[in-house]
Amino acid sequence: MTTPQEELLPGTRRALLHRIAVAQAEGRAPSLVATVVRGGEPVWTGARTSVEGHGPDQNVQYRIGSITKTFTAVLVLRLRDEGLLDLADPLEKHLPGTGVGEATIAGLLAHTAGLAAETPGPWWERSPGSLRPELADVLGERPVLHPAGRRFHYSNPGYALLGALVEKLRGAPWEEVLRREVLEPLGLERTSARPQAPHAGGWAVHPWADVMLPEPAEDLGRMAPAGQLWSTTGDLARFAAFLVEGDERVLSAGSLREMRTPAAPAEAADVAGGYAYCLGMEIRHQGGRTLVGHTGSLPGFLACLMISEADDVAAVVLANCTSGPPLFTVAADLVRIVAEAEPRIPRPWRPLRDVDPSVLELAGQWYWGTYAFALRLTADGLVSLEPLSGNGRRSRFRSNGDGTWTGLEGYYAGETLSAVRRPDGSLSHLDLGSFVFTRQPYDEGAPVPGGVDPEGWRGVG
Repeated sequence: MTTPQEELLPGTRRALLHRIAVAQAEGRAPSLVATVVRGGEPVWTGARTSVEGHGPDQNVQYRIGSITKTFTAVLVLRLRDEGLLDLADPLEKHLPGTGVGEATIAGLLAHTAGLAAETPGPWWERSPGSLRPELADVLGERPVLHPAGRRFHYSNPGYALLGALVEKLRGAPWEEVLRREVLEPLGLERTSARPQAPHAGGWAVHPWADVMLPEPAEDLGRMAPAGQLWSTTGDLARFAAFLVEGDERVLSAGSLREMRTPAAPAEAADVAGGYAYCLGMEIRHQGGRTLVGHTGSLPGFLACLMISEADDVAAVVLANCTSGPPLFTVAADLVRIVAEAEPRIPRPWRPLRDVDPSVLELAGQWYWGTYAFALRLTADGLVSLEPLSGNGRRSRFRSNGDGTWTGLEGYYAGETLSAVRRPDGSLSHLDLGSFVFTRQPYDEGAPVPGGVDPEGWRGVG
């Protein structure tokens, strides 16, 4: 159920406005605009500006920098879902001659292909794309710095390669493919490769004086798939809803869930900071909350889109300055303000429509060795296995229709859960990837690996 903007409580709206006002003032941003999404719909938009009598709204374009990468990743996942490529394919299979060694498509999406972070000089974000007309100009003489798959190393040229891959397999320019396959179906009419009025101008604010300098707005050419796009908080609010819910005309909810799943080995500092990279999306942890989305920057602009799936709240924040307000922190705070002031109201509990008695028989307490677990049947038709102590391996399982289930997450993702019965049809035990779960700890009536001492449980003699 969508929630109209006016239903946000006055106190919540004021807290949101206060947060962006502080960000604009302390960050010395010429302007800053933000939108909050709840239930898949925009519920609040606010703006602050240094220009008297003028305030940007959700229809004013700003450059969004690396949020562009998420759009490019959607195009690549579409190709995968159509069977035109596999994420494990080496790029060379589809785009030969790039000289990037063992780089796979998944590695490029997750920044694990070992490529350099930037192009050879001059600074690509502040110089015309015409200086780098070919992929060789983007990659340089030494494009690979690290062994493929070994570490997360953010690479802007990697997304230039993914854009070239899209162009090769679609036979059309990246910008045209993006408009036809993503922007138009989702109704993102104010997202474009070049600015369209009304749009903000990009500024650099002097670090030690309250004065500004205009930044150039270059066409990035081959680097466009890494950071070219201009958009609005209104369009990015719709994009945020799509990134969770999916749209069968563009990309399924399942493929988007895959995009939101960590795919890169994290550096030690990233582990400590609660950061992980997925397939064209970032995961960050802030104040006990998991947020997924992407940040972006180009000279003159900062951008952030963050989603809390658990709270069903997203925030988009855009500013027209090279540096200044910490937009991720601002977006995280906007999500927190709404989630804490007006927590998500859960859907009503509803029972299963019907249940197979042989499946219902599995519900209840089980033991793996001396560890106690509970198996539950849930209204969504899944089976969940959870440690009763609160700590330990847990997973949900999807039925395969043949009396077995497949794990969906955690340690048991992809593993098979089977109910093993005795010749007379009675339930013996559960088998989960060779682990035997029994109704009693080390049940002597079940085939516990290693056997059970025939003298049974005992105290100290």
